[in-house]
Amino acid sequence: MILLSHYIVVSAILFSIGVIGVLCRRNALVIFMSVEIMLNAANLAFIAFAREHGGMEGQTIAFFVMALAAAEVAVGLGIIMAVFKKQGTIDLAKINFLKG
Repeated sequence: MILLSHYIVVSAILFSIGVIGVLCRRNALVIFMSVEIMLNAANLAFIAFAREHGGMEGQTIAFFVMALAAAEVAVGLGIIMAVFKKQGTIDLAKINFLKG
């Protein structure tokens, strides 16, 4: 039997992997994927708590988080493509056109 604590541990591990990816990487696409992992970890926690308590609120919130993630992907990839066209790289350490 899978308990709520098992789901929360997996969610915490996924979230930690996402945080490490955001903090340690310089490639914009890897950072972007790490943020998506963090959002999926939050979704897992929401759904696990909803399953435990028998409500639909967790599934509803997870649905809206997935919609937010889809919008983030559309906007974020557009920005990344525009930066790549202008700079020729997506390495965040080398992008400096915002510096005054």
